[in-house]
Amino acid sequence: MDCLCARNKNFMMINVSSPRDQYLSHKKAIDDAIAKVLESGRYILGNEVKSFEHEFASYIGVNYAFGVGSGTEALHIALKACNVGYGDEVITVSHTAVATISAITLCGAYPVFVDIEPDYFTIDVERIEELISSKTKAIIPVHLYGQPANIDAVISIARKHNLFVIEDCAQAHGAEYKDKKVGSFGDISCFSFYPTKNLGAIGDGGAVLTNDDKLANNINLLRQYGWAERYISHIDGWNSRLDEIQGAILKVKLKYLDKDNEKRILIAESYSRLQDCPNISLPKKRSGARHVYHLYVIKVKERDKLFDYLKDCGIQTLIHYPVPIHLQKAYLMKFKGSDNLSITENISKEILSLPIYPELADDQIEKIIKVIKQFKR
Repeated sequence: MDCLCARNKNFMMINVSSPRDQYLSHKKAIDDAIAKVLESGRYILGNEVKSFEHEFASYIGVNYAFGVGSGTEALHIALKACNVGYGDEVITVSHTAVATISAITLCGAYPVFVDIEPDYFTIDVERIEELISSKTKAIIPVHLYGQPANIDAVISIARKHNLFVIEDCAQAHGAEYKDKKVGSFGDISCFSFYPTKNLGAIGDGGAVLTNDDKLANNINLLRQYGWAERYISHIDGWNSRLDEIQGAILKVKLKYLDKDNEKRILIAESYSRLQDCPNISLPKKRSGARHVYHLYVIKVKERDKLFDYLKDCGIQTLIHYPVPIHLQKAYLMKFKGSDNLSITENISKEILSLPIYPELADDQIEKIIKVIKQFKR
């Protein structure tokens, strides 16, 4: 597919996300925060992490937050805190980042896959109960792309069957459902601070949140060798700690999260001008939800052609996610539910993520819209 931009080799690529631009927008505050940590001499589980944990818990609306090494580790620790172990089953989706599933299998448990809703890309709550068994221990709803799942319905089903709910909020910092932040509904919630997230560190990081005193104690022990006091292990834990530098950076960026999310929402509103493009379906927002557009994901019939065309025009796009987890080599174990995921399998061939991040300039947005409108199939 020919693109006029392709004839000009001097154009600058518009990226899907830009952690560097985010850093530059808060450079002085971040640099000062890092310098403060370096000069303090305290680099692990010090005042910066403690302060960030308090501020983030307050922001989400829960009692406890614990900084950990990554979003994957947040899920792993959450599952272990709920005593999920060998032979247990955890209900979730195949249309998600692999971290959701790897955390389950790290515990020796088995993922049980539920198909997704075609409009919102999140777990189809109407399909959950048919997959609950005597081995089911928990449900992990994924608030994907910044879109809240139908979390009220998930909670209702879980309470009926005495199951834990672990919210995967890795892509939904600041998202809301019925005026309440996601991450405050379940027994535990898990966040990733990977650099491209709505609230991103400059490196790996994650957090585990809860309102439950007993679960909070388990989480705190698990992230550092089971220690209640130094060098004395009360349970079999391991090392998964958010470091002080990342805690300091996240404290700075948390102050701007709501404003940055508003910018993402405005960009999504600009993209709504693509609604008349033939064969392109724009993302829908769940009623009563605040979608924070970690990713702006369209569906397009000739996805690969549009992908190549946009690349030639200097516009990066990505596919989140090209191969559902249950079809990937590492997970071809025929887990329960994997034979009934037609929506998941179909949309993986059509989805495409357009650039979206707070620092995306107006002229870049206009170029993306113009180029897509000129795309000829």
